[in-house]
Amino acid sequence: MSATARLLIECPDARGVVAAVASAVSDSGGNILEADQHTDPDSRRFFMRLEFEPEADRSSFEAAFAPIAEARQMAWRVRWGDTPRRVAILCSRETHCLSDLLWRWQNGDLPGAEVVLIAGNHDTGRALAEAAGAPFHHAPIAHQSAKAEQEAELERLLNEAGAELVVLARYMQVLSAGFCERWRDRVINIHHSFLPAFAGARPYHQAFERGVKLIGASAHYATAELDDGPIIAQRTAPVSHRDTVQDLVRTGRDLERVTLAEAVRLHLQDKVLVSGRRTVVFD
Repeated sequence: MSATARLLIECPDARGVVAAVASAVSDSGGNILEADQHTDPDSRRFFMRLEFEPEADRSSFEAAFAPIAEARQMAWRVRWGDTPRRVAILCSRETHCLSDLLWRWQNGDLPGAEVVLIAGNHDTGRALAEAAGAPFHHAPIAHQSAKAEQEAELERLLNEAGAELVVLARYMQVLSAGFCERWRDRVINIHHSFLPAFAGARPYHQAFERGVKLIGASAHYATAELDDGPIIAQRTAPVSHRDTVQDLVRTGRDLERVTLAEAVRLHLQDKVLVSGRRTVVFD
């Protein structure tokens, strides 16, 4: 784990903001390693991600920074890099995204992650979870009227495991508005990028019938509006009339794996700031 700290800020843009933040870190004995910033030209909102080597402990730094943040009307948070992020993964019948995430986690490609729970409404992910040494919980939905109870059980497991981030690795169940609100900006979902076109079942078959020339995948934070949350990462790939439905599905799965892993990595490295329906991604 890294010994650095990451400071994320959103506030009204004004002269001297960068200097005030840099001085606060320096006055606390910190050494700035990396800084990135963005000002939205329409809203005049200022966004900043700053990584530094801290000298003061967390409580001392936050106590010293709080008055500066208040004076600048900042929404801010700081994360110490030596604390792992507790991650839960939800899956359904298809396991290509789950398999990829677990492989990356085991090989150190998701730095800062600690997978504390894998759960699914199907049992197909159990073998992958057990092979990776992660606890698996099967939470089936016997009938649609039991969906609320199943979601409540999942949320109980998430809270019990101390999960900080929930990754929907092709979890093919709609989460309730209440769940999405309680876990706002902490649930990452993946879906094909045809939306809003080709919604519903068999999207690749629908796309094949329309002769699309480009397919893709989008990773976003889950909200009450289905597949409409702030986008974190997207990827596309060209296809042609020579590609079969199976070719589109295979290419789509590859894109889903890479895009979801990229979004999770960006979140773990505190490189995503949500602003309304949009995101600022420092990478």
